[in-house]
Amino acid sequence: MHKLNEMMDRPVINEGVRDFLRTNQKQLTGKLGEIEKWANENRVPIIPHETVSYFNWLLPIMKPRQVLEVGTAIGFSAALMIDVIHPQGHVTTIERNPDMITKAKANFKGLGIEDRVTLLEGQADEWLAKIDSDSIDFIFMDSAKAKYYSFFPDCFRVLKMGGVLAVDDVLQGGTILDDEKDVPKRVRKIHRKLKEFLEVVLDHPALDSTIVPLGDGLLLITKKDDADFEFMKNEIKK
Repeated sequence: MHKLNEMMDRPVINEGVRDFLRTNQKQLTGKLGEIEKWANENRVPIIPHETVSYFNWLLPIMKPRQVLEVGTAIGFSAALMIDVIHPQGHVTTIERNPDMITKAKANFKGLGIEDRVTLLEGQADEWLAKIDSDSIDFIFMDSAKAKYYSFFPDCFRVLKMGGVLAVDDVLQGGTILDDEKDVPKRVRKIHRKLKEFLEVVLDHPALDSTIVPLGDGLLLITKKDDADFEFMKNEIKK
């Protein structure tokens, strides 16, 4: 049993609407559907079904060839994306948790997609620094929320002009609106860094950004101009 993440149970929209989105939209079948069901039954954090449906709609329109994922977990979202991106598309995904890496490799093998997925094992910031600039069409960032701020400069650098970065769980069950003093101490760093991240990206002239209330908030960012975000990497750690 994985450590409980209470944000999984705090809908950012009406609970009845959330349940409708999860149960009344087209369901997954086959092995991928089995992985989704197993993860939900075992409280393993994967993207919720409303985000699954959204990606199944969005990515066939975008047809990205090179996809980068920050935060593999058990490989569910990487496998989902393989199903709906360009037929010659490839997903590179980064994960540091050994248990998750083992599960992801087993799932990739079971789904027969090992040749279309590259799993990079280790720290995301180290791997991101090694990826070529302007080489990625679509990025899905679903990792340590407090790290979104410092990961963003390299994500922006590697993203092609016109490319899209999707960032998951930015609303923190709606608590992102709370004053920091009202947030439990154990999650204050996450709260602070997410707010700082949103303050930079939501109104920056080089970006077009929008938050979609799917799951715990899905932020979509389009790179529309060059900009220097290195200050986000080089700031003194608080």
